Amino acid sequence: MKSEELVELDAQEFEAVTREVDVPVEQSLLWDAFDRAVPGRRPWRRFVYRSEGEPVAVVALSEYRVRGFRYLWAKHGPVWFAEPSAELERRLEDRLVATVRSLDRGIVFLRLHTARPTQRHHRLLQSVTYDRTVVVELAGRSDEEILASMKKRGRRDLRKGLREQPVVCTEETGLSAGAFEREMYAVLRETAARDGFRLHPVAVYTTMLETLGPRACRLFVGRHEGQVQAWTIVTVHDGAATAYYAASTAEGRAHDAPTQLYWHVIRTLRDEGVRTFDLMGIGSELAPSLEGLTTMKTKFSETVTEVAPAWDLPVRPAVYASLRAALRAKRGAGDIVRRLRGARG
Repeated sequence: MKSEELVELDAQEFEAVTREVDVPVEQSLLWDAFDRAVPGRRPWRRFVYRSEGEPVAVVALSEYRVRGFRYLWAKHGPVWFAEPSAELERRLEDRLVATVRSLDRGIVFLRLHTARPTQRHHRLLQSVTYDRTVVVELAGRSDEEILASMKKRGRRDLRKGLREQPVVCTEETGLSAGAFEREMYAVLRETAARDGFRLHPVAVYTTMLETLGPRACRLFVGRHEGQVQAWTIVTVHDGAATAYYAASTAEGRAHDAPTQLYWHVIRTLRDEGVRTFDLMGIGSELAPSLEGLTTMKTKFSETVTEVAPAWDLPVRPAVYASLRAALRAKRGAGDIVRRLRGARG
């Protein structure tokens, strides 16, 4: 059997090990500042997994404290240097669980990404993950080539919007927290009410922009007659960009303001040398709550990209099982309350 080891890294060692591999922004050192600034979160530890002395994967873990329990999340990690076998993935997970258990017995579970879950992997307790996304290839492509890779419907909607009610799209990175709350958060509230998702406090979005900085976290806005109709927060790291958060008004959607805004973002990032733009998550059997995003995002590519979703991996199985049972009971009670309210209505 090959000699394998899991070794903790400090910041300098992590940078040295990952010099030749692209790392998602959530696994980068940049993310530490964001974790430190958000209540209930902090960077935990980083590790390299070596086989025969050579690095095969790295993983950065953030600690989350929620309602009296703690867990660790490797967002978009582990990062593999080459496609691993299922057996190698399981061995790394075994090492991580054992290491976490030895370092901190208060951690209830790990949240890791894998495309090959087993019976010990569980669907997330209280968060949404996704296994399908849309990635637009930017490197070396002209406007015409990018347009040609879009669905016919996407090209039609973009051209119609630009012709009939063009949106002024600009980058507004550096917008004050107060201005973000007045304009952007108001649009996000409308979007959340329409699409049925839970909002973070406004400080999460403004803190993300501030702590990651203007090179790694950017705000793009589409306006019509001065009014915000669509916006998106885009992360950029190691040549890859992601539309992390986005919102739009009903009026903006009526003339495809989000489509116009994404087209502006795509061309801007392409001109700056960014290689890919990930629209971050569409609906699937695993993520039915994201189905409302599928129609808009798939305008930009004929191809849907499969990605590794997040799964919970218990470190303390009995405690994790009790958490799942408590959450099921809470959801059941909530369903009863909603049915009673509906009956009274």
